[in-house]
Amino acid sequence: MSLKKLSTEEIKTQLIQLSNWEYNDECIEKTFTYADFKTAFAVMTRIAFEAEAQSHHPDWTNVYNTLVIKLNTHDAGGVTQKDIDLAHAIEKINTRY
Repeated sequence: MSLKKLSTEEIKTQLIQLSNWEYNDECIEKTFTYADFKTAFAVMTRIAFEAEAQSHHPDWTNVYNTLVIKLNTHDAGGVTQKDIDLAHAIEKINTRY
């Protein structure tokens, strides 16, 4: 399945619906902060299951209660609809925490 890399304008239009996500260096990214490490890790676990279900995996880092997520589609060389869809799923997961 070939995915089309979105234009900067298409990405910015999509990001209007995603609170505090930013477009930088061919990725969309967001930093999340939680009450503690246990909560951050619980969210990461939920995201991991969703990412596996979508067969699309984030680049992320976790330090204590902070999670930084960057999404892009390596095969397309930038952001595609897969990244936007996963970002929406991540937002839905985060509403529970």
